[in-house]
Amino acid sequence: MAGALALQARGLRKAYRGVVAVESLDLEVEPGTVLGFLGPNGAGKTTVIRMLSTVLRPDAGWFAVAGVPQDQPVEIRRRVGVLPESAGYPPGQTGEEWVSFHAELFGRPRDDARATARRLLAEVGLAERGGSLISGYSRGMRQRLGIARALINDPQVVFLDEPTLGLDPMGQLQVLELMTGIAREHGVTIVLSTHLLAEVEQACDRVLILHRGRVVAQGTVAEVARRAAAPRRGLVKVPPQLRIRALEVLAASEAVAAAGAGDHPGELVLTMPGGAAPDNAASLALRRLLEADVPVLGFALEGGRLSDAFLTVTEDR
Repeated sequence: MAGALALQARGLRKAYRGVVAVESLDLEVEPGTVLGFLGPNGAGKTTVIRMLSTVLRPDAGWFAVAGVPQDQPVEIRRRVGVLPESAGYPPGQTGEEWVSFHAELFGRPRDDARATARRLLAEVGLAERGGSLISGYSRGMRQRLGIARALINDPQVVFLDEPTLGLDPMGQLQVLELMTGIAREHGVTIVLSTHLLAEVEQACDRVLILHRGRVVAQGTVAEVARRAAAPRRGLVKVPPQLRIRALEVLAASEAVAAAGAGDHPGELVLTMPGGAAPDNAASLALRRLLEADVPVLGFALEGGRLSDAFLTVTEDR
């Protein structure tokens, strides 16, 4: 539907035998977005994907996919593609046969299904292996085959659950590049569920972090890192012969939680107090050094990192 959000949810809830897996999930995702789903084991990521793809019925709340409300599950399934975490592949079929079969399930005539399978296999880099048995495919090839299958119905939203799990670094890179290329070239919204923060930083436009079934942070990668992980470290450059003096001054000051020698001559590494605004703490530390006649030759405050944000918002309290 023109102008519709790719994903929209309000108050989604799901429990298993009284144990809450997802609690009051709100979500809005624009078309063409690559969204990273992050969270510890048991955070609710897979449950959210199963609800939004109509595999599971929510206990409460409302959602829509590509403008189609949840009470039209058949229409939603026509608009989504899914690569589950543990996808099964028939070893006795070729890649082309398997993708063609799924194309026919979506109503394509046999010749059209075969042509579509060949096109998608070429798009995921398997053109030369389409006639080979799946039993001879590597794990990375099977993941790319699964992505081809997820695209068979020209979906508007694709859910990828741990698509790089078990792949070597080259395989991970190939899958991520394939994923971002699909989003860019086809305008498809991609939801990437992963444990790997580096993947989100590399490939995603936005990130949503779940913890105990609740959204604890969302926004662009930079926004989440900035809001949830204020910078806690700074690097100060002083004359090398005054480094010991600078460490003594800072050790006696309330401005920093800790100070130590850096990797280079005259470099100091400062750790800011947990409850203080980093900018204010840094200004006070520099003032103490100047008051002690220690020239400050340079200073840089380390920016917040997604890994710091993740640990901050998912720590148990």
